[in-house]
Amino acid sequence: MKTKPNLNFWKLWNISFGFFGVQIAYALQSANISRIFTTLGSDPHDLSYFWILPPLMGILVQPIVGVASDKTWTRFGRRIPYLFVGSLVAIIVMLLLPNAGSFNMSVSTAMIFGLIALMFLDTSINMAMQPFKMLVGDMVNEKQKGLAYSIQSFLCNAGSVVGFLFPILFTWIGISNIAPDGVIPDTVIYSFYIGALILIGCVIYTTLKVKEMPPKEYNEYHNIDTSKKEDKIALFSLLKKAPKVFWTVGVVQFFCWGAFMYMWTYTPGSIAKGAFDAPVIEKIQSLEYTDNGKVITLTGNHFSADAQNLTDEKGTYLAASDAILKNATVLQVDQQRIELTDAQQQTLQLHKQKRLDSTSKEYQEAGNWVGVLFAVQAIGSVIWAIFIPFFKNKKFIYALSLLLGGIGFISVGYVHDPHLLFASYALIGCAWAAILALPFTLLTNALSGAHMGAYLGLFNGTICIPQIVASLLGGSILGFLTPTNGIAPEIDMLSLAGIFLFVGAGCVYLIKEEYGEKQTLKS
Repeated sequence: MKTKPNLNFWKLWNISFGFFGVQIAYALQSANISRIFTTLGSDPHDLSYFWILPPLMGILVQPIVGVASDKTWTRFGRRIPYLFVGSLVAIIVMLLLPNAGSFNMSVSTAMIFGLIALMFLDTSINMAMQPFKMLVGDMVNEKQKGLAYSIQSFLCNAGSVVGFLFPILFTWIGISNIAPDGVIPDTVIYSFYIGALILIGCVIYTTLKVKEMPPKEYNEYHNIDTSKKEDKIALFSLLKKAPKVFWTVGVVQFFCWGAFMYMWTYTPGSIAKGAFDAPVIEKIQSLEYTDNGKVITLTGNHFSADAQNLTDEKGTYLAASDAILKNATVLQVDQQRIELTDAQQQTLQLHKQKRLDSTSKEYQEAGNWVGVLFAVQAIGSVIWAIFIPFFKNKKFIYALSLLLGGIGFISVGYVHDPHLLFASYALIGCAWAAILALPFTLLTNALSGAHMGAYLGLFNGTICIPQIVASLLGGSILGFLTPTNGIAPEIDMLSLAGIFLFVGAGCVYLIKEEYGEKQTLKS
């Protein structure tokens, strides 16, 4: 088998440069999705369920992109067509998603619109992101892969910094950072618009600068014999024959990506409460009464009794509402009117919930600051990524990085000064740098080229599945931790993320490094 030649720095740079634009889109999503849905009216206990969509789309899309691109050859290349289509869809959705609250839709309709837009955004980001990982596997030799993935990590984090800082930069130049109830602030909307514009430029640059290996050359470098008729191999068969490193790195990935899912989901609320002292309001969750032994539950956005409002224009529960409800005979919930009998009135119960006021100046300032903290995390990751290739013992630096990240997560709960939080998120960045670079270095060193795209697509399952599991459990865990009549302790979820990284650091030592697959796969 021919050995792939060394590439100069700028060729390695060009292979991954488009990741800069894709990551801006991903950063805008990561830092603002919880903020967007909370502003639209979401309960904090429900936030994790919105976050199921991104990894779910990833686990569906990336293996398909991997397998399809393995068998795609066009005059534009092998992986680049998928990058181009994915980016085009992402650009369209980035123009629509932040306007979910601006079309005079009801809260529930705006939520559905936002969810559909989020689904398409993450599908397209995944479709655009995966080709860059495959291009490194296709074009870079084993000796340079560590450097190539570190460059990719650098560009990834540089794009993140830009995306994370957009809202606060727009606030500084005078764009409004507050908006009416249920409407996304202009700072967030314009951030998505500019991110889409940059993504267009990055896609064009990648298409012009990166020339993939033609089929004959690729087959020679990856020892693929095309003279024999080859049988197709199913993804399940690839999993059965996957090198051990695929599974052991996957165990570490489970804890790492579960931790970062909780960071993206719960940082906005944690920072708003702990560092910005955002005001707390009470909202009505539901009204209940019993009718002939059957419990009737009423939920909505606007509540009144006997033609008197129980909440103000923000949906905040009014102090006088207890007295109003005491002898209520007529309830109005949104457009539904209910006349209560004396017996029903006697069983009337009100369920309230305390939450942060997402329309407050403090909450929206905290939303901007979350972008700053995530940018600090990305900068810390960029700096840490520079040093990772100098450690010959990959497992040691992998474990150390995760331990530092775990310390960063847990420390957030003890720091209440916004600027001191920089240290916490810089430590988290050390873990992020390792998570972006080292798993793919360890895996691709154990793979031949015949099924590189398919394996990298399948390996994305070790990124998506833990996020899905964490999202499904997040609301229940937060509900269990929430005290009766208290506010949801979102900061506890960040402490749990720190514990996850500690466990992941221990699992690093289950990994046994491999070079080249131990078995031959039929393609």
